[in-house]
Amino acid sequence: MDFRELVHSRRSTRGFAKKAISKSVIQEIIEDAKRAPSSMNSQPWHVHVLTGAPLDEVRRRNMEEMAAGKPSKRDIFTHGPYEGAHRQRQVDIAKQLFAAMGIARDDKAMRQDWVMRGFRQFDAPVSLVLTYDRVLDPGATCHFDLGALCYGIVLAAWDRGIGAVVNGQGIARSDIVREVAGISDDEAIMTCVALGYPDDSFPANAVRSERTPAAEFVRYVGFD
Repeated sequence: MDFRELVHSRRSTRGFAKKAISKSVIQEIIEDAKRAPSSMNSQPWHVHVLTGAPLDEVRRRNMEEMAAGKPSKRDIFTHGPYEGAHRQRQVDIAKQLFAAMGIARDDKAMRQDWVMRGFRQFDAPVSLVLTYDRVLDPGATCHFDLGALCYGIVLAAWDRGIGAVVNGQGIARSDIVREVAGISDDEAIMTCVALGYPDDSFPANAVRSERTPAAEFVRYVGFD
């Protein structure tokens, strides 16, 4: 796919077809994504690819813990609730998704079901758990590097007709993910990417989030 077409057509996939992704295709995606830049070529990342019974166990236990009201246990520091413009953008995409899915404002049951979908990684057939070498903490730089790798994964997948959504809810209980996937204690779990072929009949998959006009966040200095 032409790069500009790839970037502008990509959207987050939240409904997946019941179709497996071959290991060889995942390997191709990671081979492309690993060309992402990293600070001084440190390449601090690890990718743990889960499917089948292990992924089912992670999503079940993650969902059960969160549904029971237990606190999340993440390896990384999170900022807490968004406020101001960041909160408004969060609200805007939620409105788009709820409208597409026919979820009414006062339908608490459907809204809760939507939240639970996130905790079970939207029932995707594959989850890529992204980690980095804990020795690099506190690690804004390696976090940035993992973001580059993550975007590379998303684009490489989309180029092959495979949908993805970066899914922090999927690792809300990092202790469960670590136990089931056998992830070493010297790796910090950053996020996961839910991966699979899009279900074209799932309404939310047609939603594309809006982007702020560049004029609102870009300054040009020294240009005529």
